[in-house]
Amino acid sequence: MLNLAGYQEINQIYAGQRTLVYRAIQEIPRQPVIVKVLRNPHPSFNELVQFRNQYTIASHLEHPAIVQCLSLEPYTNGYALVMADSGSIALSDYWPTQTHSLNEFLHIAIQLAEALQYLTQQRIIHKDIKPANILIHPETHLVTLIDFSISTLLPKEQQQLINPNILEGTLAYISPEQTGRMNRGIDYRTDFYSLGVTFFELLTGKLPFDTRDPMELVHCHLAKMPTVLGNGEEIPQVLSDIVMKLMAKNAEERYQSAFGLKHDLEQCLQQLETTGKITSFYLGERDVCDRFLIPEKLYGRDSEVKVLLDGFERVANPPNPLSKGEVKSPPTPLSKGGVEMILVAGFSGIGKTAVVNEVHKPIVKQRGYFIKGKFDQFNRNIPFSA
Repeated sequence: MLNLAGYQEINQIYAGQRTLVYRAIQEIPRQPVIVKVLRNPHPSFNELVQFRNQYTIASHLEHPAIVQCLSLEPYTNGYALVMADSGSIALSDYWPTQTHSLNEFLHIAIQLAEALQYLTQQRIIHKDIKPANILIHPETHLVTLIDFSISTLLPKEQQQLINPNILEGTLAYISPEQTGRMNRGIDYRTDFYSLGVTFFELLTGKLPFDTRDPMELVHCHLAKMPTVLGNGEEIPQVLSDIVMKLMAKNAEERYQSAFGLKHDLEQCLQQLETTGKITSFYLGERDVCDRFLIPEKLYGRDSEVKVLLDGFERVANPPNPLSKGEVKSPPTPLSKGGVEMILVAGFSGIGKTAVVNEVHKPIVKQRGYFIKGKFDQFNRNIPFSA
């Protein structure tokens, strides 16, 4: 039950693991609002920081497709976030209950591309794009992007290697670089991947990777491409290509600007409204990046990476036990189950860490453990710190 001074609760509209959301009436001035509070009566410092973060970021944004935050009120041991209520509902609740057309999907997709274009201009990475964080008005079909709790104002972030169950974002929608198991930083293009997963779900009614196992899901994001969306009849081939481009594993292969994505979606809509069908065309014609980005792809280390991957393959899949009748040779580390040591040498800054990190993908696939440590030249006075 909401017990916030100056607000009268109407009903509870969402109960998540971390937050509760209510529809309410603000008494002065009398207007409908949405109030979001933390579920934990004794939130941690990180929970409070994340909750306050969504107000700090969203309150400075002015765009029709971005949620309008009105205030951040003290509430018990935390905060209550007050947002304008336009009568919209979550896209995840609205979409499965309706019969939809490609025309309606494209109108929604174009609005989301515009919202991402605005966020990119403001140097904001959302990091949690999914249908549950997109509101849609049942009558006007105007969409609103919500929940900036894990968003960042940094142009780039580096995700640390942590347990997949506690990763920021929603595991079914996060980009490969958000898993922390890839030689990539997180920039604005991570939202394009999550948007691609969202488009896939809206068009097909299912997620691209259907598994409940967190490590299997991480491996799918890293190494597997989803099945094609359709046979080209219900879902046009060019629309399928747009989704696959958004969901490219490497950020350099995705759309480089929301403007380029919006242009392609508008071209699809124009064809659909004028001819009744969507024919293939060259994607990314207007896709021009508005900032200087150095590619993070690893170059010139194919042979070194192959040595590491081959070594891991030998250890993960040791030779089969000897069949009956074969002469047994003296035991070796490999015959006991697979043990090897590979030393990577080179000058400081030459890229040893980047090469070693390339084994993340097969390790995730084999449910392996990756332990890393580093000697710090500025903390040599701490014995055995590494």
